[in-house]
Amino acid sequence: MTGTDAGPVAERLVVLGRISGIFGVCGWLRVYSHTQPRDNILQYPRWLVRQRDGWQEFVLLDGRAQGKGVVACLDGITSRDEARLLMGADVAVPREELPAPGEGEYYWADLEGLRVYSGDVCLGRVSHLVETGANDVMVVRGERERLIPFVPGSYVIRVDLDADRIEVDWDPDF
Repeated sequence: MTGTDAGPVAERLVVLGRISGIFGVCGWLRVYSHTQPRDNILQYPRWLVRQRDGWQEFVLLDGRAQGKGVVACLDGITSRDEARLLMGADVAVPREELPAPGEGEYYWADLEGLRVYSGDVCLGRVSHLVETGANDVMVVRGERERLIPFVPGSYVIRVDLDADRIEVDWDPDF
């Protein structure tokens, strides 16, 4: 399906990147990819792009790593003007298309929204995660915002996706 409305998206989507600009004159797009390595986003042949009126599905025709990002050609986008309309849009794929994470590994999308506990005290829910270089950091929002390093075995004691819960070794007063 090229450039067709994906309609009500019942599938759980995972945002893998964002269209950050245009490349050339034939409708190619610059894409900031959240995948590791960056060009892994090109392994997904079907991209859902967030438009004003919802998600729109595009077929990836071609792409490659370019500098610190990725450039891509989507079916149906053939000019700079058409490409410009997609600037700033998120690129997502259905969660089911992602490979299963390894033992003790998690997709950020699976951690977001989980409740975070220090002992019996609920600190809040994971709003999002931030990559710092040294380690990932959970932004936990409850009665206040806390930044908790996502370091299993040190600060993160246990992640239980089924129970919607992350147990941490963190002083609730901090």
